[in-house]
Amino acid sequence: MGEDFKWPGILKRAINNSVKKATETIPLRPNAIDPINDENSGDNTGRFIPSIHWDIVEGDGAIIHIIPKGGGSENMSKLEMMTPGRGLKGVKEIVLDQIAEMAGKPCPPTTIGVGLGGGADLAMELAKKALLRPVGERHAENRIAKLEEELLEKANKLGVGPMGVGGKTTVLDVKIEYAHRHPASFPVAVLPQCWANRQAKLKINSKGEVEVVR
Repeated sequence: MGEDFKWPGILKRAINNSVKKATETIPLRPNAIDPINDENSGDNTGRFIPSIHWDIVEGDGAIIHIIPKGGGSENMSKLEMMTPGRGLKGVKEIVLDQIAEMAGKPCPPTTIGVGLGGGADLAMELAKKALLRPVGERHAENRIAKLEEELLEKANKLGVGPMGVGGKTTVLDVKIEYAHRHPASFPVAVLPQCWANRQAKLKINSKGEVEVVR
């Protein structure tokens, strides 16, 4: 959201109302469950749901990235507070071990989001944010792009294959995002997205006009 965007409150309400409307009219399966009493809200909204992550940037418009995520892939998410001394070698081991261990559970071929650094919560958020980049699009920093390509190549040599039945295509892509970290902590988050990789993106300009990008 641009720092000069005029309607942040309206946008938040619009997102919530859109989720309710989509649930009723498409229809979507209601998936918002109260963790205490197991009651289903019936409209895919609830406490802190839909989950909205705001990034404040320059400008007067807004871009909305939508990433509906299934339980199968979300349940295979992993956060490891790695010993910093393991370095990049340890990062590679954690990512590849998780891809091998989850096998067919996240409905491969998957797209893998990896979040490095920050704190535990930030690493997980960065992993999900990394998934927003289209398949095949490399990170803007060459050193990170090379690490993505290396992990992609090695992951597809694990032999897990589509739906875990074996083959050469276990992952479609590996996306990495990172933040600076505390010297004593090295969070590594691994977050798979299933083969469907459902996403949408739209832009809202300063006049309130909406453009669907994908």
